[in-house]
Amino acid sequence: MNAIRYGMVAFAVAITLKLFVLQVLDHDTYVALASGQHEIFKELFPSRGDILIHDMKDGSLVPIATVQQVSFVYADPRKVVDAIGTADKLGALFGFDADKVKTIATHLDVHTDPYEPIMRNVKEDKLSELIALKLPGIYFIREEGRLYPESGLGGQVTGFVGSSEDGTMTGKYGIEGYFNQELTGTPGFLRSERDIAGRLIAVGERSIEPAVNGSDVVLTIDRTIQYEACTKLKEAVARHGADGGSVIVMEPKTGKILAMCGSPDFEPGDYRNAPSTDSFNNPAIFNSYEPGSIFKAITMAAAVDTGAVTPTTTFTDTGEVMVSGWPRPIRNAQNKVYGLIDMTTVLEESVNTGMVYSMRQMGMEKFVEYVKNFGFGVRTGLEMETESSGTIASLDIGQEIYAATASFGQGITVTPVQMVAAYGALANNGMLMRPYVVEDVVKPDGTHDPRVPQEVRRVVQPKTASLLGAMLVSVVENGHGKKAGVPGYYIGGKTGTAQVARSDGGGYELDSTIGSFAGFGPVNNPRFVMIVRIDHPRDVTWAESSAAPLFGDIAKFLLQYFEVPPERPL
Repeated sequence: MNAIRYGMVAFAVAITLKLFVLQVLDHDTYVALASGQHEIFKELFPSRGDILIHDMKDGSLVPIATVQQVSFVYADPRKVVDAIGTADKLGALFGFDADKVKTIATHLDVHTDPYEPIMRNVKEDKLSELIALKLPGIYFIREEGRLYPESGLGGQVTGFVGSSEDGTMTGKYGIEGYFNQELTGTPGFLRSERDIAGRLIAVGERSIEPAVNGSDVVLTIDRTIQYEACTKLKEAVARHGADGGSVIVMEPKTGKILAMCGSPDFEPGDYRNAPSTDSFNNPAIFNSYEPGSIFKAITMAAAVDTGAVTPTTTFTDTGEVMVSGWPRPIRNAQNKVYGLIDMTTVLEESVNTGMVYSMRQMGMEKFVEYVKNFGFGVRTGLEMETESSGTIASLDIGQEIYAATASFGQGITVTPVQMVAAYGALANNGMLMRPYVVEDVVKPDGTHDPRVPQEVRRVVQPKTASLLGAMLVSVVENGHGKKAGVPGYYIGGKTGTAQVARSDGGGYELDSTIGSFAGFGPVNNPRFVMIVRIDHPRDVTWAESSAAPLFGDIAKFLLQYFEVPPERPL
């Protein structure tokens, strides 16, 4: 009897101790697990890092993606009085469709369930309305949501944070997507012994591993330049009734991207209302296209660098040229005939036959070698989501027709970022720099992972780059690039009016062009290299009336912003 008595006393003591641990010592832990208590939430979920850009004038860093306090709304179905009525009111408040309201009602009617998530990222105004409803069993906790405080600075650069298939928030597109792991940080863990059914053992060993916050990502983008470039691009696209466009401004000596814009764009804080999912892709790095005549500067640089031609080398243009492997002659735009002209005039007047002549003078193999050395056909390695490589695969076939058409920018595809990097090499004494948009990654412990300028390779000799700069100045002052010029400065560049390949592969679209202008300035000491692109302008055909004026407007702003004094009388 004594043994039984002692056993019962011991059992009662054990039960009392277990209840004490469960209800007193571990009360907060279990409340947290059932209801998402804020303290445990902070311990286990890291704070997402910021994305920052520069303000060059005052040297500050400005967040374009940061965190804000929002609320997470959840339910304790055990305390919900009217599941259907509550679901209807939540649906009306948060704009849920009928199917989701029905699903919520079903979940709220499970009175053995202590926890049911309802809505994340609830702003203060909606939270106030929710509180006013006084719905039994509906609760909220404060948490962090993504905030994009700067409007009009290019959602395609930042990307956005949205829900993944498993309901977690994750970075998508742009910097948010590419650096999602670094920005997210490392979640914490709650470790505890469990019984055979998977339930937490209250008296078991337990510990919390705190979360590690995300890193901050610092971009090379300048806030003012980005805003001006994006604004002017948007205005130009609207003015010409175009399908879209893009702009990249780069520092030629380092490869730093100072601005990168696409149109149509979207606001990352309101990505659900984007014009279409296509607008999430950054056209400056994603949309490859046949570049047209802006590629002629690359062909001419190669021909000059090999010694095949000089700026004063002449040839006689008859308006057309026959090429092996193709039954019809290659002709100049608008079937023009120029007669005896030199290579500078070939660039000024954008003479197709002159480019075929230059390619032949250096040889097809050398031409293909230079195209590859300039970086075409491969990704630049820019640390952003969805970069395309373009294609120059036709040049490896070994038939002259493909090299001939490529010499004036047809039959191959490039991206704007590849093109601006190539022109950057001409502006940088012939040295190709790797373009980069991320300057530093600052970890939560304060350590840095900086990016530095990287030389890719020398593509032409400094003398060649200098000669091409002078030839491109002549294009702006005497050729089709006049509207890209800035009074008082020597600006070099080239127009390109590219045809658009048919989606079915049968030639080119009728009445559809892409206008581009690529160039740099001031030519003697370039502070910027830039490409602008206007897709399918409806009111004009030629790039000299669409892309060139946009280039000139942005170039004028840049020279003023950099406080570059005029080089000659206005």
